[in-house]
Amino acid sequence: MKLSKVQANIVLFVTAIIWGAGYLFVKQATDAQMPAGMINFFRGAICAGLAYLFFHKTINKMNRQDFRIGLVAGIINFLGYQIQTLGLKYTTPSNNAFLTAIYVVIIPFISWIFFHERPETKSYFSVAICMIGVMFLQNIFSVGFTFRLGDVLTIISAVFYALQIVYFGYTATDSSPWIVAFMLGATQCVFGGVWSLLFEHASYGSIDWRAAIVPVIILGIFSSFIAQTLQVLGQKFTNPTPAGLILMTEAMFGSIFSVIFGFEAFTTHLLYGGLLIVAGIVIMQIRFKRKHVITDRQN
Repeated sequence: MKLSKVQANIVLFVTAIIWGAGYLFVKQATDAQMPAGMINFFRGAICAGLAYLFFHKTINKMNRQDFRIGLVAGIINFLGYQIQTLGLKYTTPSNNAFLTAIYVVIIPFISWIFFHERPETKSYFSVAICMIGVMFLQNIFSVGFTFRLGDVLTIISAVFYALQIVYFGYTATDSSPWIVAFMLGATQCVFGGVWSLLFEHASYGSIDWRAAIVPVIILGIFSSFIAQTLQVLGQKFTNPTPAGLILMTEAMFGSIFSVIFGFEAFTTHLLYGGLLIVAGIVIMQIRFKRKHVITDRQN
């Protein structure tokens, strides 16, 4: 399957909408006392199972390079999901969505570290604007500095999402998107299960299965299988810069869905913080051209 850049960007936009809605279902699962590792175990199992069901002919042809690419992508993806899910337990869906979107600002610095591509000057202004946005989001100017654990964890997860975007942009596109999608699910399942057995087994008795199971199934089908497959497919046919800009709109959709479905009230500090973060992210994508003034000297 081959897509034009316009089609690929549309695919990524659909991915962002699905991910934006996904914050609500993760919140429902965590509120039902299902721990993050178990959520990711089920999400990964559903994703890998559906990927193999639909794309088994391609997956069966997986070679060593495909496996390596998929494994690395899967580990990065798992760490992002795991830390983000842990963070959502201790913050609101809107904060989780907006803070996650900071990964677009982090991408140039990840590229600098691993590929020696020095960030443009605008990157520093963008980071500053995003940080001011975070301060508004936390209402620091009114209530003081009370950064929640969930917000810190979400920002850490954003680093891993930035790594994922860069990795997909430079490496993972060399492999079949169906294989990468399967490996993302399989890795999320295995590592989520191991994490849960090691660190979360004591909390199994407090899980409200009736309240948690439906959101987790929805997450597995839509946020993991459909959205991750669309992300890998879309990034195969477009550049990391527009991909990052489009995918960051998940923050906007996450906040909109959170307010619409009553998870939180609409407030001015939420509006101002969100707008500043989005502005900082958009600045990262704008290409500023220097104007050269040409003067003709007459002799």
